[in-house]
Amino acid sequence: MTQNTTHAKAPAGLWDLGRIQSRTDIVVPGETMAAMFWNAARLRGDTVWMRQKKLGIWRSWSWKQTADAVAEIAGGLMAIGFAPHECASILSNTVIEWVLCDLAVLSCGGVSNGIYPTDAASQVHYLCEDSRTTVLFVEDDEQLDKALEVRAALPLLRKIVVFDMEGLRDLHDADVISLDALRALGRDHNKAHPQELEQRVAACRPDDLAILVYTSGTTGKPKGAMHSHRGLVYTTRGYNTLVAQDEQDERMCFLPLCHIAERMGGEYFAMYTGSILNFVENPETVPENVREIAPTVFTAVPRVWEKFYSGVMIALKEASRVQQAAYAWSIGVGTEIADRVLAGQPIGAALRFKFRIARWLALDNVRKLIGIHRARFLVTGAAPISPELVKWYLALGVPMLEVWGMTESCGAATGVPAARIKPGAIGPAAAYNEVRIDPATGEILVRGTNVFMGYLNLPEKTAETIDADGWLHTGDVGTVDADGYFRITDRMKDIIITAGGKNITPSELENELKFSPYITDAVVIGDARPYLTVIVMIDQENVEKFAQDHDVPFSNYQSLTRTQQVQDLIQAELDRVNAKFARVEQIKKFFLLETQLSAEDEELTPTMKLKRKLVQAKYAERIDAMYA
Repeated sequence: MTQNTTHAKAPAGLWDLGRIQSRTDIVVPGETMAAMFWNAARLRGDTVWMRQKKLGIWRSWSWKQTADAVAEIAGGLMAIGFAPHECASILSNTVIEWVLCDLAVLSCGGVSNGIYPTDAASQVHYLCEDSRTTVLFVEDDEQLDKALEVRAALPLLRKIVVFDMEGLRDLHDADVISLDALRALGRDHNKAHPQELEQRVAACRPDDLAILVYTSGTTGKPKGAMHSHRGLVYTTRGYNTLVAQDEQDERMCFLPLCHIAERMGGEYFAMYTGSILNFVENPETVPENVREIAPTVFTAVPRVWEKFYSGVMIALKEASRVQQAAYAWSIGVGTEIADRVLAGQPIGAALRFKFRIARWLALDNVRKLIGIHRARFLVTGAAPISPELVKWYLALGVPMLEVWGMTESCGAATGVPAARIKPGAIGPAAAYNEVRIDPATGEILVRGTNVFMGYLNLPEKTAETIDADGWLHTGDVGTVDADGYFRITDRMKDIIITAGGKNITPSELENELKFSPYITDAVVIGDARPYLTVIVMIDQENVEKFAQDHDVPFSNYQSLTRTQQVQDLIQAELDRVNAKFARVEQIKKFFLLETQLSAEDEELTPTMKLKRKLVQAKYAERIDAMYA
């Protein structure tokens, strides 16, 4: 590893949205992910692919160093008897070792499966048992404890490999080995069998199962979505026709790699395009790391974009009146340009000059505060986002492109092109698949080589999801306009029909509420009820700041949510949202969740979304009380 601080070039003209376009000129050969990786490594050699901060220093991994490490890990796997088509699982945060082990497993002809680092021991047991895992990679002693707790109930599990052995020097267990020790085994194995790894890579077939991605399990036990090498290679190449990148781009790798978004849009897409992957130190340091990395392409979920916006709004309240006035004028200019861009109208020279002043006066500082001052474009997905938030980032001078897809479609199936942004829309179908609306139900259907092979061990669920004509039934309800742009109106199972017979789309209200800097998530209630109510999860950091600034006494999270001043604060946010909707669509009452939730809590998915059904069931009494 070598220290490297080279940065990609800054974006060209800020409103030259045509520069973000479909590209097909990057071609890395290979019909399996393993072959594609090794071909990419040979093509790029000593150029940097990945960076990770250790002990305060950013350390770089070249393609050659990455290939050497992958070869050693793969050799170690073969040395301990890992056979083609066997499954290895990775239980870790998003670190470089995750990528190295994933690529090593695929190079051995194995099946790679990711497990959320927030999963409990019982979930680790279920996922390892269901996937028939024989080798389990774990990040550290915390994750090792989970594995050891359930090891006796996993007869197929032969080895546990630990990335970070800090605190485990006194561990003596024949079935637990460090990653360094596995690599040492691999070096010896590869010397003794110099052709075996190459033979394993060559033996992989496009239709072989490559990875498992388990769904979040919001409606029951997680289901293992199976993706073949063919589907992964096809989709990875297709992504460059949607959000084009190259070796000049830098990305930030921080979302869970066991989730399809970071696995495809981060690891595999960067492997294909040569974009540099910068790994954050840990999930808590994302705001600091993004300012250091200043990615040229930034993909995140709406919660991250909402958090950045909230931070700017809170900072603005503490700014001087002159600074507030400068921001107000500058964002007004940016909004004027954004309105023209969205309307497809030209931007005159005078307005461009005003925008240069607005950038110098305030907007450049806002972008630097977030860390998006070098970004060519931003990508949002995995959940709906407020159209107003898309417009705000565009007013800053950075286009935000919404993509839509799911685990089963191998990630993005639609995407908004930069040349024609429509806030609230998820764009037309990607060039590599078909998308249509079921005329009978309004459900969005997807068909293409990117669609998954089915659910592991669940043929009945697979048959329910993929019909006889190959259409994937997504469960999302939507519409399509004359330009071919799709919009999500809701999940099929989430549409609310009030006691008065009014059909309500809760996601519209929820997105408006989440636009508030004081609200992290919301679940609207009202099915078969006389009016709408909502369960609110507050943004702890911003609400605590509000309480401190207004001398509101509180001792803990629960007491904070119960103060009258915080109740009034959320009511004011509710009133703001209600003003945008018809009377029958307005929310009449709310209550605040009094427990500070994390990904370990059952109410949240690993991607930090409230589980609608579970929340409604768990808080049934409090919901009923709002209708008493």
